[in-house]
Amino acid sequence: MPIGTAVHERTFRLCESLNYREWSGYYAVSVYETHHEHEYNAIRNAAALIDVTPLFKYLVTGPDATKLVNRVIARDIHKVTPGQVIYCCWCDPQGKVVDDGTISRLGENTYRWTAADPSLRWFQQNALGLDVEIEDISEQVAALALQGPTSGRLLQHVAEADIANLKYFRVTSGKIAGVPVDISRTGYTGDLGYEIWIPWNDAVRVWDTLMAEGRAFDIHPAGMIALDIARIEAGFLLIDVDYISSKKALIESQKYSPYEIGMGRLVHLEKEHFIGRSALIEEHSRSPKRQLSGLELEWTEVEQLYEDVELAPQVPSMASRVAVPVYRSSKQVAKATSTTWSPTLKKMIALASIGSEYAQPGSKLEMELTVEAVRHKVTATTVTLPFFNPPRKTKTLAV
Repeated sequence: MPIGTAVHERTFRLCESLNYREWSGYYAVSVYETHHEHEYNAIRNAAALIDVTPLFKYLVTGPDATKLVNRVIARDIHKVTPGQVIYCCWCDPQGKVVDDGTISRLGENTYRWTAADPSLRWFQQNALGLDVEIEDISEQVAALALQGPTSGRLLQHVAEADIANLKYFRVTSGKIAGVPVDISRTGYTGDLGYEIWIPWNDAVRVWDTLMAEGRAFDIHPAGMIALDIARIEAGFLLIDVDYISSKKALIESQKYSPYEIGMGRLVHLEKEHFIGRSALIEEHSRSPKRQLSGLELEWTEVEQLYEDVELAPQVPSMASRVAVPVYRSSKQVAKATSTTWSPTLKKMIALASIGSEYAQPGSKLEMELTVEAVRHKVTATTVTLPFFNPPRKTKTLAV
């Protein structure tokens, strides 16, 4: 049975819908109101406060901490300076992705590592012979994502920290309501945003301060449904939906290399040995058989399908995580893994795993769409990800 996070006593009072889901053993709010519209709009037009405490979090320290990190991930950690955050993936010996997450380099040999799945055993197995300590701090550190166009000004108002000069994918330390916190310029929405890392027992105080002082910045708590739409617009993957961890895959086709899911830029083959390097060198010498791409559905065709059965067009009320076939003529060449209506772009969009020969931007494919229990095909055009990428996402506030 799930348990509450560090701020559950606050999120529970605000969750009018009582609509929850389980996330890594915790209660996570799906939607606070009966519909996610206000929460999504807060992400894109104001400030949204999202409880992301269920992320798995690890503290890696010791003389060989850097050596361990570099052994496990495909990126070169030596290019990362203290105060910097990176997004990365780590692979098995066959070069297939085990998981992805962020690493904050807090000191020369101090790292905070986040992961979607439990990863302590994998890290420990690969730390044999190294002078390193790996501590699971998932239940010691709470995390709140503050996302949206007004999030920076709100943080400048409440935080004793240099928010104005905090660059994209950087982390700084400070205080909120007297509570020591780390603040990183990161998030899962593809918008201007921050993640706040808080001692577990002080999380409510920080939540209360952000909600109280955030009224002037139109803050709203936001749940997983709104976050799901935002992350698809941003082209961000979700493990077990857009790809499967190689540790969970039952057959070979369920395993993905970084090159097949848009993570090729995260692979630094020139660095010293890391897990999966030999297999990735071999794959890099040839083109991957499939690629991650975006799809935009032809909305006039969707409208026509509904008109044919005398119904108004139905916009999905939430993102779909059900895989859907995608065709070229009568041949299936892809599968759409995450599909949503984008309120900002006014389009139906999808993340898809597409055969490489059909993945070039502008390719015309056909995606399956069911209307009144009848399967149809709708034109879907391949596009380069992300769908939504506002300049404010990376802009430094002081500039």
